[in-house]
Amino acid sequence: MPARQTGRLRWTHAVLLVALLGAVGGGAWWWQQRQAASPPDAAKAGSAGRAAGGPGRFGAGNVQPVSVGTVQRGDVRVVVQAIGTMSARATAVVRARVSGELVALRFQEGDEVRAGQLLAEIDPRSYQAALAQAEGVLRRDQALLRNAQLDLKRYQELQERDAIAGQQVDAQASLVRQLEGTVAADQAQVDAARLQLGYTKVVAPFAGRLGLRQADLGNVVGPTDANGIVSINQVRPIDASFAVPEVHLPQMRKRLAAGDELPVELWDRDFRQLLGRGRVVALDNAVDVATGTVKVKAAVANEDRALYPNQFVNVRLQVNRLESVLTVPATAVQNQSVYVVQDDNTVTQRRLRVGVTDGDRVSVEGDLREGDRVVTDGIDRLREGTKVAVIDSGAATRADQAAQEQAARRRAVMASLSPEERARLEKMTPEERRAFLRAKAAQAPAAGASAPAAPTASAASGAAAGASAPRAQAADAPQALRRDAAPKVPVDAPPTSAAESSAAPALPLAEGARPVPPQVRALLEQMPPDERARVLALPAEERRAYFRERLQQQGGGAATPAR
Repeated sequence: MPARQTGRLRWTHAVLLVALLGAVGGGAWWWQQRQAASPPDAAKAGSAGRAAGGPGRFGAGNVQPVSVGTVQRGDVRVVVQAIGTMSARATAVVRARVSGELVALRFQEGDEVRAGQLLAEIDPRSYQAALAQAEGVLRRDQALLRNAQLDLKRYQELQERDAIAGQQVDAQASLVRQLEGTVAADQAQVDAARLQLGYTKVVAPFAGRLGLRQADLGNVVGPTDANGIVSINQVRPIDASFAVPEVHLPQMRKRLAAGDELPVELWDRDFRQLLGRGRVVALDNAVDVATGTVKVKAAVANEDRALYPNQFVNVRLQVNRLESVLTVPATAVQNQSVYVVQDDNTVTQRRLRVGVTDGDRVSVEGDLREGDRVVTDGIDRLREGTKVAVIDSGAATRADQAAQEQAARRRAVMASLSPEERARLEKMTPEERRAFLRAKAAQAPAAGASAPAAPTASAASGAAAGASAPRAQAADAPQALRRDAAPKVPVDAPPTSAAESSAAPALPLAEGARPVPPQVRALLEQMPPDERARVLALPAEERRAYFRERLQQQGGGAATPAR
């Protein structure tokens, strides 16, 4: 009896387990069918298919919005980048050449001075006295010389009459020569004293920029001072020293030997500001075995004085120029290939051999022709034969700027309201609130004493696209941003607050466009911004089919979908 009951319980448990598994399986099947029939999920599935480059919900006719650039033929620079150090063309420490008290400073720190300009003065009195003493000795010896010369002349006349011994005449002649030597030595002493007196005026040895003062008034300075009075650097022109790989050395030597210039550009740390332009003037006589580079010196005019000695700069050296080569935008190249937009608005992939990059363009070799259109944005969603719609790459930026300006005006209007006006605004209906804020915006000084003109359909749709998607997602921009198609259904992105909702004016339709049914407009307003942008980017036939299906699923009847 117990064994029979145990077998019956096991059989009951098995039946219950099978029934439970069947119920779970049926529930899962019912949930999958419900999800497959859900319109939002169907739309998301179609959007995901389109984003992956596949046929999506509407088959192979899906159109992807892209930005394009053109293939051009032109010259491309072969540029080598390096880090360089600026060095003054000439550097000197200005020291006093004679010892004495510093009595005057004739410069300002950091001044630009010319060669020979007076910088400082040393007490000259002792040197003036030494000069006067030397001049006195000179005049005394000059008088003795003149007297000896007169005696020699008289002795020579007496010798002609044989009235004086010849030995006396010769002795007088020797005395004259001795005095001439003494006078010459005295003259040298005078010149040396005058030179020492001149050294009491300290002048700039060459044109350049002064540094900080190293001596003050009243200090006793001299030739042995380590710091001197001030330092001076010649910075116009100024030199830049940098190293380039030795692989470029033969080409650089060949061009320098032929008399060609090797242009150099000097940039700041972030490559945002051009500091100067110059040319290569010298190459080092040896290659550094540790780095495999050769040092190069370039001269820069530095007329604007933007460069300082010992300053670090980013160097761009043009070692060659490729003439008349095909170039494409650098953003168009991906995995050594580009997508070319054909006449039927489909894309085809072309393999290339990529050369050098110059700025935002790169030289290429391959099956391309001048004037071909290549995709620069939206490449990740493309496959061979994908149909595309070309959009204006700058429209999103302009629309974003317009949306920001409109938001700034709304904030300014809201900030200018008094507490009483804010209280009345909360009690108004949406239509009254919108009219009130529009009137306030028209009266504001920032609005130019008049309400802004109603935007065109293209501008309105572009503003909606800029508000609903970041500029980084320009490839997902709506059809309103296309160059070859005018928008038909411009829709504002829903505001984030009640005040913004009342302040945002309704965008007008394009001229000649079919009126948008209320059901379609309500459907668009309920969509998330990214989904609305993708729907508006669809071709007209697919967009109408999408609206018709969504309205039928919601029981909206057979309303005519907007174009």
